[in-house]
Amino acid sequence: MALTRFSRELATLQTGVLEFGAMVDRQIERAMRALAEGDVLLAHAVIRDDAELNRTRFHIDNVCLSLLAQNAPYASDLRLIVAVLGIVTELERAGDHAEGIARIAVMIAEPSAPALDELTAMATLARGMLRDALDAFARRDQARAYAVGTADDQVDALYDRVYRALVDTMIRRPAAVESSTRLLWVSHNLERIADRSTNIAERVVFLVTGMLPQMNVSSY
Repeated sequence: MALTRFSRELATLQTGVLEFGAMVDRQIERAMRALAEGDVLLAHAVIRDDAELNRTRFHIDNVCLSLLAQNAPYASDLRLIVAVLGIVTELERAGDHAEGIARIAVMIAEPSAPALDELTAMATLARGMLRDALDAFARRDQARAYAVGTADDQVDALYDRVYRALVDTMIRRPAAVESSTRLLWVSHNLERIADRSTNIAERVVFLVTGMLPQMNVSSY
């Protein structure tokens, strides 16, 4: 059976969301690489490219609003559009956190190795959560979406470990206060990326069930 125009537009919308998610994931990877390698040029590229994420988010928003206005969808089609509006907001904000990491990379020439190891682990987990949430969206996989919320506990545990280690460093070495404070902001940005991924997973559950669950974090 041939797809209707509206069905094709919904399929294109979903593809656009997944491509947007891949863009955000790449921004996170590049920001962390810039931090680890002291690559200021790469950090500036991440900062510059955040504008493209913003444009993509607003384009998808406008597509959603147009679909709502022109088609008056209901049931699963309506849930898809509503879910996408929430998902792209979370993706754009995750991109903002990647930009924040890049800005810190510009200010820090060489982060301390122990803190960097923990931050790298946080980034790996957070990016995995983001990819899993997007995969759950693509597959309409409710169980995978709930697993994303569970994985957030691991990121929170690493965040607490990094926080304690950096505060201890500041106590022992007052000269390291400035750099350690900046690394605390990196850990905060990574923790928030994980939270954004959990929020995306919540929208996936809504898409499948029509009910928005409350996982481990708020959408603030």
